[in-house]
Amino acid sequence: MIGTVINTIGVLLGASLGLILRKQIPRKISEKIFNAVGLFTIALGVLMSNSIKRPLATIFGLIIGSVIGSYLHIEENLGKVSNIVRAKESKKFVQGMLTAFMTYCIGPMTIIGAIEDGLGNPSIILTKAIMDTSVSVTYAAVFGPEVLLSALLLLIYQGSIALLALYIKDFLTEAVIHDITGAGGVMLIGLALNILEVKKIKVGDMLPALIAVPLLGEIIKT
Repeated sequence: MIGTVINTIGVLLGASLGLILRKQIPRKISEKIFNAVGLFTIALGVLMSNSIKRPLATIFGLIIGSVIGSYLHIEENLGKVSNIVRAKESKKFVQGMLTAFMTYCIGPMTIIGAIEDGLGNPSIILTKAIMDTSVSVTYAAVFGPEVLLSALLLLIYQGSIALLALYIKDFLTEAVIHDITGAGGVMLIGLALNILEVKKIKVGDMLPALIAVPLLGEIIKT
């Protein structure tokens, strides 16, 4: 999984550069960039949502995932990490970390690339690493140090797929990848609404849906 390791290092380096640039950006300009990132996140979410092929599985999977996440207090626990990173400026901590993580990790390129990486061919992930490194510069400049922690989520998620590639490659069919991508797109739209302060949605609590949606999709097939 050398590709995943390089991808993680790239995000850390890009985010570090973004944090340096962050100090040089005037507050008014930072707010403009923040709005642009929010609008881009909506566009990306809509694009990914077009992958939905089994709408019933998606909606019920999102509901079930949200209920599970709520009982597990996922977003609340993620928010507690902000006390370690920065005690007083934690308002946008979770949405910044999740926006970065989901931009990096939810999509066919990540899943297929991680499988190939686990099987010894890191070419797709190395290409993705270049893209993620570039994006992490902007995200860190806008959101702050939480983007560094998104690299850890990337390593865990992408690395798990790579390590289990031999065992799960047959399960990760095109339909399953569409399910994960579509659900991720809906969640990204929720994150965008948070970023633009339109409505507060606990997207962190919805993370179990990334497992619930494809499982339901394989059961109900619609």
